[in-house]
Amino acid sequence: MNRQILSLLSLCQRAGKMKTGEDTVEKAIQKKEAKLVIIPEDASDNTKKKFQNMCDFYKVPIYFFEDKDTLGHAMGKEFRASLAVTDAGFAKGIRKHLDMEEE
Repeated sequence: MNRQILSLLSLCQRAGKMKTGEDTVEKAIQKKEAKLVIIPEDASDNTKKKFQNMCDFYKVPIYFFEDKDTLGHAMGKEFRASLAVTDAGFAKGIRKHLDMEEE
């Protein structure tokens, strides 16, 4: 299941439908561009709390998934501490797999 999620994230990145990096993701949430936010499980507690609160306020789904290195590798970059999917179709597909993973 992880492989499918990471493949979708990679495809989303290549399609230009993803924002990465804390400042960029914050702006995407505030501008209501973010349809889904993913934070790695090994992010700092402050980062998790900040994004959880922001996503709750702006009503954006948030998931804690994998680790920084794994997410970064899927993006073709170094580690990533935050991702925002800006396309509703990609967000729906990724959420479906994430929800199945949580069960």
